[in-house]
Amino acid sequence: MTAATPPAQGPAAGPPSGPPSAELIAAGFALENADAPVLHHGINLADLAHLLDLGSAGVIPPAAARRMLALVLDAMAIPASDFPYDPANGEPYNSREKYFAERAGDVAGWLHAGRPRREAIRIAFRLRLRDDLARLIEAAAGLAADIARQARAHATTLMADQTYLQHAQPSTFGHYVLSFAYPVLRAGRRLSEALEWADASPGGAGCVNGTSLRSDRGHVAALLGFRSIAEHTRDAMWQTDGLFDMVSSAAGLVVTQSELAEDLEIWASQEFDYVTLADGYSRASVLMPNKRNPYALSIIRGAAGTLIGRLTGLLAVAKTPSARSDNLIFAYGEVPRALGLALRTTELTAGVVRTLTVNSARMAAVLEGGFSQATDLAEFVMRDCEVDYRTAYRVVGHAVREASARRLRGVDIDGDLLDAAAAALTGKPLGLAGRDLSAVLDPGHIVASRTSLGGAAPAEVTRMAGEVTERAATLAGQAHGWCEAHLAAEAALVATAHKCVAAASDADFLDIAGAVPGSRGKRRSGGRK
Repeated sequence: MTAATPPAQGPAAGPPSGPPSAELIAAGFALENADAPVLHHGINLADLAHLLDLGSAGVIPPAAARRMLALVLDAMAIPASDFPYDPANGEPYNSREKYFAERAGDVAGWLHAGRPRREAIRIAFRLRLRDDLARLIEAAAGLAADIARQARAHATTLMADQTYLQHAQPSTFGHYVLSFAYPVLRAGRRLSEALEWADASPGGAGCVNGTSLRSDRGHVAALLGFRSIAEHTRDAMWQTDGLFDMVSSAAGLVVTQSELAEDLEIWASQEFDYVTLADGYSRASVLMPNKRNPYALSIIRGAAGTLIGRLTGLLAVAKTPSARSDNLIFAYGEVPRALGLALRTTELTAGVVRTLTVNSARMAAVLEGGFSQATDLAEFVMRDCEVDYRTAYRVVGHAVREASARRLRGVDIDGDLLDAAAAALTGKPLGLAGRDLSAVLDPGHIVASRTSLGGAAPAEVTRMAGEVTERAATLAGQAHGWCEAHLAAEAALVATAHKCVAAASDADFLDIAGAVPGSRGKRRSGGRK
């Protein structure tokens, strides 16, 4: 017989037998335990669903399942800040294990059957994310609705819209501000897609290949109110792409708000005086009595930069080989904090928009004093004088420079000035001497002419504002509906656990534990969406 080849030398097999180093506790486990409050409630729910699932399948003896359910229900009543999470024990899951073992001895060991610690944490993470996302989507919808209200109120408030802080074309404040509602709604839809990702259950995925103890992954998903099941077990346990999507969408939502905030900060200055922030969103200087600082706008802009940094950090940490914990250890706290920051910022922006005072007279005066009607004037010259647009552009540009040098306004340009400009550039006048150009140069007339889809004509702005309001209401209603469904599933799960604890017999326990409470009815089989 040939002797078996001895295994190659390598790291010792099996878990470490000694305590963690002080450095690992300080740099690693302390970090994870600091994020335990984010996951505390969700871990309790995940434990309840796991115990009911395996208890109903007969994997866990009914008496042991009832004992553990009672302990988890007790733990739910303890605020995360008071629960004995201790970095010296390791991860938060280890502190929970110690807590249950001290109260139930070896009975607590049943909680590990068919499930690694990371599965409980992944479930808890998704439970937290789906609630955070639903609230953020509702806030985004609320912001879009507030913008639409301002747009409707100022559909006829004339202003010179700007690019590069230069007068561009005559428009209205309603048309301007409504341009921010559309990216806000698009961000809301992207967040809804991220919510769908978060609302897929990783329950039963195990480490990479599930467990022979749980053939029906649908039961845990239904108990926790998940919309679907993350199908491939390895992917379900280790996927992170949905995290990128939700933080990116949240960052994009706030970057849109930052663009508006930067405009409003300039326009709230004495030099512009286009808008005034409500007192509740401003801050006074303690030194200079003349200062009215638009403090809320600084918060919005700073939040956008912070979220960009958090997205970058999340992507950088996730750049690892597959099936690694480091890309999630940091995400457990960072992603909810990012969504929370986006939520608070979105609510702040909505407040700013809702209470904003628009200085219509100032906007109209600045519009009248400028040359924003130059494009329309060039188009008139092109059509009426039958010249190419490039020539018309050059003639009007020359006339604008001459009018500005003479301290005239755009509305003061007349046919004589245009003829002189044409003669200087082309050697012959356009034949506009004595022509009345008041209708061509009137900003109100120009705005009223923009009746094409998406234009600044008041009726079109009002129509778009109405559609934005409807879309925002639909988006908010969907998010609110999912939030209510999550709360209902949680309440039903907790009620089922209480009933199981109080069950008069093992048979009663099995009947109660095997049922799926709520609208989903009886227990599902299979594991697909």
